[in-house]
Amino acid sequence: MQNKQPMNNFLSNLETISTKKKKRLGRGLGSGRGAKSGRGTTRHQKARENIPLGFEGGQGRLTKRFPLLRGKGKNKSRKGNNYVIYLKDLNQFKEGETVDIKKLQEVGLVEKKAKSPHVKLIMKGKLEKKLVVKLSISRHVKEAIEKIGGTVVSA
Repeated sequence: MQNKQPMNNFLSNLETISTKKKKRLGRGLGSGRGAKSGRGTTRHQKARENIPLGFEGGQGRLTKRFPLLRGKGKNKSRKGNNYVIYLKDLNQFKEGETVDIKKLQEVGLVEKKAKSPHVKLIMKGKLEKKLVVKLSISRHVKEAIEKIGGTVVSA
């Protein structure tokens, strides 16, 4: 009788094959991958071609039904003019001066062309002057301005 032990070791030490064969689609009904060829239940245009996003099967597109919404830049989001100003930037104003959006535009911290700028004052740096502030501000900035002796008027 021969010893079967070496044969068992040999088979269990073989490397596994890790490459899978590519699925051959559309090769007849008998292949199991015929007919719809793994493209879901549709057998029509969406199964065969790349069609445009707005295509509606020959019906007029939604974008063509509303001609005023077409054109360059019509559907861009309308972003406001947001400005972040730090507390240390207010040191360039004079003692007791009122700081509002118009003053910030004069100094150059906010663009003059901005129609309705939204300015937010944030705590960064240290304020050294008493000012009257008419801007939207964070809680920490309000505490810092009032600690120095300035006042905050709600904008």
